[in-house]
Amino acid sequence: MKRTERYLKALDYFREQMPEVQTELEFGSVFQLLVAVVLSAQCTDKRINQVTPELFRRFPDARSMAAVEPEDVLEYISSVSYPNSKADHLVKLARMLVEKHGGEVPTDMNELLDLPGVGRKTANVVQSVAFGRATMAVDTHVFRVSHRLGLVTKREDTPYKVEQMLIKNIPEEDIPRAHHWLLLHGRYVCTSRRPHCEKCGLCAICASYDSTSSTFRGESGSRP
Repeated sequence: MKRTERYLKALDYFREQMPEVQTELEFGSVFQLLVAVVLSAQCTDKRINQVTPELFRRFPDARSMAAVEPEDVLEYISSVSYPNSKADHLVKLARMLVEKHGGEVPTDMNELLDLPGVGRKTANVVQSVAFGRATMAVDTHVFRVSHRLGLVTKREDTPYKVEQMLIKNIPEEDIPRAHHWLLLHGRYVCTSRRPHCEKCGLCAICASYDSTSSTFRGESGSRP
């Protein structure tokens, strides 16, 4: 199957199955979204949603978080992965927002990337979810599913290369939703250890599915 056809069929499937889709992180402002995404690195959204209500009650905006020390934030996020470094990043991030951006989260990509603890994936999520930009955040789920389905090749062996290939082949109006489509498909269906092919409606186009034996036959270019 040609890759263009695979994209068309995959996108048609997702449009039908998940016409309305959004992040599972809970937040009340762009600042809170940014904080939640920073916290979510190598941690589940479920865990983040358990800690952010109290965190946001205490620190609802950049100014309130900028006024304290990392250990004050650590008290609220101790159960997430790498809590010490994340607490340090969040306080420094909040202080930079106050000092350079009037306490507001910038819309510019380079300015987002300058913030402590903010990498390309985080910046892309904020650009897409908060500002409606056609950016593609590539996390482990998006990376894995893109390779397994055959949307990208073995040459796309970094998140950035996968991002560029997906943006090249997905219509601009679908890109903000496509991140969530691939992420949620990887989180609940095409899971890391054992994909649930019996629940997947994409087997007919999947480069990693063996139709002769109705089983998953292994990775199609993704990293272990």
